[in-house]
Amino acid sequence: MSEERPGKRRGARTPRAGGPARGTTRPRQATRPNPAEAGLDPARVAARDVLRAVRERDAYANLVLPAMLRDRRLGERDAALATELAYGASRARGLLDAVIAHAASRPVEEIDGPLLDVLRLGAYQLLRTRIAPHAAVATSVDMVRAEAGPGKSGFVNAVLRRVSERTENDWVAALAPSVERDPVGHAAFRHAHPRWIAQAFHDALGADAGELDDLLAADDARPAVHLVARPGEISAEELALVTGGEVGPWSPYAVHLDGGDPGRLDAVRDGLAGVQDEGSQLVARALVEAPLEGPDGGRWLDLCAGPGGKAALLGALAAVDGATVDAVEPSEHRADLVRSSTRDLPVTVHTVDGRSSGLAPGYDRVLVDAPCTGLGALRRRPEARWRRQPDDVAALVSLQRELLAAAVRLVRPGGVVVYATCSPHLSETVGVVGDAVRRHGLIGLDTGDAVPGVPRSARPTPGRDGNAGTHVQLWPHRHGTDAMFLAALRRPGGAG
Repeated sequence: MSEERPGKRRGARTPRAGGPARGTTRPRQATRPNPAEAGLDPARVAARDVLRAVRERDAYANLVLPAMLRDRRLGERDAALATELAYGASRARGLLDAVIAHAASRPVEEIDGPLLDVLRLGAYQLLRTRIAPHAAVATSVDMVRAEAGPGKSGFVNAVLRRVSERTENDWVAALAPSVERDPVGHAAFRHAHPRWIAQAFHDALGADAGELDDLLAADDARPAVHLVARPGEISAEELALVTGGEVGPWSPYAVHLDGGDPGRLDAVRDGLAGVQDEGSQLVARALVEAPLEGPDGGRWLDLCAGPGGKAALLGALAAVDGATVDAVEPSEHRADLVRSSTRDLPVTVHTVDGRSSGLAPGYDRVLVDAPCTGLGALRRRPEARWRRQPDDVAALVSLQRELLAAAVRLVRPGGVVVYATCSPHLSETVGVVGDAVRRHGLIGLDTGDAVPGVPRSARPTPGRDGNAGTHVQLWPHRHGTDAMFLAALRRPGGAG
């Protein structure tokens, strides 16, 4: 699922940004800096502590860092540097580890964890920032000396000096797989992605696989902040005016910002807007725009609602159209986030498993924004690419099929189901949709028609007797969005 942080409704408490993935626990907040480290650069100490929390506790960098910046009261400049270093080093970990291992003449698994955190931070500064090499090395050595003494600081000094002897391009040329023999592996190394993920992207691009390098480069870059203007509250044009942003190209509710903390914006604090990738906005719009057979009775369902971004947008659209939304989320914590983000909207939240919700059938529109590997949102979740494994896919595909089957049981004849994932992996996308078409006799719609104006996105979906229609696959390098997949399907049997 895509990373979303809905704004609160007026008078509602603000939900935490980007909740943990389904089935995980919330990471603890990182600790305060060691008093012995007084006098060290606070931005680099904060970035190191984020890397440590990710390594030691499987924490989420995008949750740990904002809380740490507030707790330590870093100024705007230090906060910006800490953010760049923490997120950048998390994204580039595979590339950095290969360089560190070569420079240290030992696998990174044999390097003490606290030293490895500092080495990653220093190597990132040397290879991917304009920070002067002597400053990157000296500040890293100082951190280790303050915590572990001169012996280990000497090791860090020696390794980082070897790293500094080459540019990133030189290290890629020396260590990456041959571009002639393994072009996918070479692109994966250059753009700091596990090879299996690069291969999944390559396969999903299909005939456009020549765009893989551009895709991985876009996925490795810092993303812009996307806001969603709440329908009925503010227009995208008005939101752009009050925030200094630009209206997004695809969603009628989207505004793009270059950066900054959106939580400080009045429009977000007042519930006029939320933080949501433009691709996720298009998923909600597709559900509302997909053509039904028969009239729309205004009974809509979000079967996988947490953390609540799409439910909030659907609720706002439902309020305008006189519809209602049921939102299903099995996790109590995430269900509370949905309740906060949809307060004062015609949304009822049910803390149940979507596969056996107990809800009465007959919905006109059902959204299945299924739990997935999240490969399409890696640019917004800096450490996720190194956390996911190929073995994760099979269990998720089984869950996705079960949720889509539940949606088919709940939608009325002639009603629409929109299946979406924040992953382009073929097993999670066209594989699941094709299976549903065959098993349940669904009719595929031309999904691109539900998101008009989005170029080069709709493609045929494999299915029985040509009934699978077309799906939409969004890409960071083409559309500036997360790599969202969506397919609109209709249950046959409705009145014309």
